[in-house]
Amino acid sequence: MFVLFEEAGKYLGGRVLSEAESSAQVELETGKRVKVKGANIVLRFEKPSPAELIAEGRALAATVDLDLAWEFAPEGEFAFDELAAEYFQARPTLAQQAAALLALFEAPHYFRRAGKGRFKKAPAEIIQQALAAIEKKKLVQAQITEWAGQLAAGECPAPVREQLFKILFKPDKNAPEYKAVVDAARATQRPPLELLKQAGAIDSAYQFHWRRFLFENFPKGTGFPALQAPAIADELPLAAVQAFSIDDSQTTEIDDALSVQGLGSGTVVVGIHIAAPGLALVPGSAIDQVARTRMSTVYMPGHKITMLPDHVVETYTLQEGRDCPAVSLYATFDEASLALQGTETRLERVPIVANLRHDQLDAVIGQEWLEDASLGAADTPAMLAPLRAPLSFLFRLAKQLKAQREVVRGKPENFSRPDYTFRLVGHDGEPTGNEEVQIGTRRRGAPLDLIVSEAMILANSSWGGWLGELGVPGLYRSQASLAPGIKVRMGTRALPHAGLGVKSYAWSTSPLRRYTDLVNQWQIIAAARHGKTAALAAPFKPKDADLFSILSGFDAAYSTYNGHQGGMERFWTLKYLQQQGITELEATLIKDLPNGALVRADTLPLVFEVAGTQGLQRGARVRVRLGEIDEIALDVHGTVIERLDTAPADAQAEDESGEDEEEVAGPIAIAVDLADSEAAAENTPA
Repeated sequence: MFVLFEEAGKYLGGRVLSEAESSAQVELETGKRVKVKGANIVLRFEKPSPAELIAEGRALAATVDLDLAWEFAPEGEFAFDELAAEYFQARPTLAQQAAALLALFEAPHYFRRAGKGRFKKAPAEIIQQALAAIEKKKLVQAQITEWAGQLAAGECPAPVREQLFKILFKPDKNAPEYKAVVDAARATQRPPLELLKQAGAIDSAYQFHWRRFLFENFPKGTGFPALQAPAIADELPLAAVQAFSIDDSQTTEIDDALSVQGLGSGTVVVGIHIAAPGLALVPGSAIDQVARTRMSTVYMPGHKITMLPDHVVETYTLQEGRDCPAVSLYATFDEASLALQGTETRLERVPIVANLRHDQLDAVIGQEWLEDASLGAADTPAMLAPLRAPLSFLFRLAKQLKAQREVVRGKPENFSRPDYTFRLVGHDGEPTGNEEVQIGTRRRGAPLDLIVSEAMILANSSWGGWLGELGVPGLYRSQASLAPGIKVRMGTRALPHAGLGVKSYAWSTSPLRRYTDLVNQWQIIAAARHGKTAALAAPFKPKDADLFSILSGFDAAYSTYNGHQGGMERFWTLKYLQQQGITELEATLIKDLPNGALVRADTLPLVFEVAGTQGLQRGARVRVRLGEIDEIALDVHGTVIERLDTAPADAQAEDESGEDEEEVAGPIAIAVDLADSEAAAENTPA
């Protein structure tokens, strides 16, 4: 005897081996034996075979008019054989019974399942809704098929183009645009990104990278809501200094300025003056919420997205010709020995007499100019004449501060590689990606750079230590040691920073550009106003959950922004190679790979993979022939064609630099899964 039974939402057939009161042992055609509950058995028969009956029943079920069957079906609950008797004939055949069973079972929008082999008519209004949904699904599927065909033929439908970044990086896997890309990629056996590129969905590599960044990080756009910069209500004393800033020409957020008093007296006071938006803005305000959402200004060649609106920046920036509110650190030094005698923090207004631009003055302000007052005195620009002595002292002090830090570090800082600068010729506004790019260099540790960096390290370490002494939490950067693999981390406690050689380091000198610095400025202002009781008055208290939230959010955003900046600099470097027709580069091998090596270009900010490095060691200099440039993957490969040195260079200096190597670009990780199409097909009811 054979039986037809329901098992896990399917109807199966098999031969009965034995039967008890409430179950039966059944052998399937595959030879597998299963135990079937008696209640699950819906048909018993001697012939034909179960496979033949199911096949015949399915073929006959396909001919059933469901609307007519619904009309014939009894009201209330009924069995499938009752419907077979109404629809086919009074004494339905076994095949007709099976057909009725399968037709009812596979039409849940017409008939509700009420038990094993039992059903109930669905209300007429529900049927109409279901049929409308089915028709809509058919239309959507037809649209998916049409779009997939267009993509396969090299044409991108407008809806797919509009949803490009959502499809690739944050897809709704039920959306027809996504399904069309999956179906087309599977049909053509091409990677989705390549498929879309060939179909014209990506018409500009620059715009692809730029819009992807905006999609993931600024989905509502980069504009600001209407905000009013509040005035600083404090009656601040006017500082008796002549302060000046040192930045490049593109800098509009001038956070810091310097002053020098007491030259020739034996005791010199250096002022480090930081723009003070924290005196006007308060945590939780509308402007604070904007700054906290962005966390930092985003930089890239030729463009930036500021953390604060331009008019807010203009209100608090240290603009020359104005008396600007500032949080000032005054550090007193012995003029001869440069020994630090003490520090003091003040809230005040600071006269800014000059905004120096190092890209315009580096050619004038060199080491010899700073160390020899008689050198080039006649050629010194008039604006620099009164600042030469202060700058010379600051340079002398910066060298001393750096040397002291290097003693703590245990080894010198390595400035062997230059900083690269990018200039887009004739650029105005947001870049298009087609501008001519010029790449220049500035040697790390140039005099003006050294003056500013050492002053900021002094301020950040002094304020970080001061907050720690007062028990006021802040946002710190620390590094436990210079051992390989020990990275710089952020935290809320004053811990040593081995890489800088300081006891603590709290970013505090860029409150117009970094949210961490604004938060720390609020804490510093509380310390300046309240002294030993500052921990009670500061906006953020010890173990403040909000402070940990800010730390986590900033860490993630800052890493993302730096990654975008690095990617855009890499894009423009590759564009430079194309524009200059460069097909070969001299480079230095920095890391072995299984099938080649990583090299760093000697004269460009570019790390890339090369082949043909057999027998070469790290530090070897080579000439490389470049391959094809992929502007979407931001990638280029090369082949070593010549060894330029006769012996391996000493790579130890590179090892001890304490700097992270750049990551080489690779395939872009997208969220399109070609298995989705198969899974959808498997889950579609038969």
